[in-house]
Amino acid sequence: MGGLSIWHLMILGLVVFVFFGKGRISDLMEDVGKGIKSFKKGISDDEPAPLKPVSQIDVQAAPAAPQVAQPVTPPSETH
Repeated sequence: MGGLSIWHLMILGLVVFVFFGKGRISDLMEDVGKGIKSFKKGISDDEPAPLKPVSQIDVQAAPAAPQVAQPVTPPSETH
C-alpha cells in the first residue's frame, strides 16, 4: 500500500509513450539540447571587455573636488 509496483510503472510508461510517442520524445530532447546550447552562447556573448593595463590608461587631470558648505552656526547671544 502506497508503493509503486512494477505494474504501476509499466502503465505509467505506456501512458507516457502513448502521449508523446517515440518521435516526440526524441524531438523534445533535441529541442532541450538546442536550448541549452543557445543559453550557453548567450552567456558567453555577455562577458565584459577585458580591463586595460594601468600603463595604457589615459590619465587626465582630475576635476577639482566639490566644495562642501560648512554649516552656519548662529552667533551666540550674551547678556
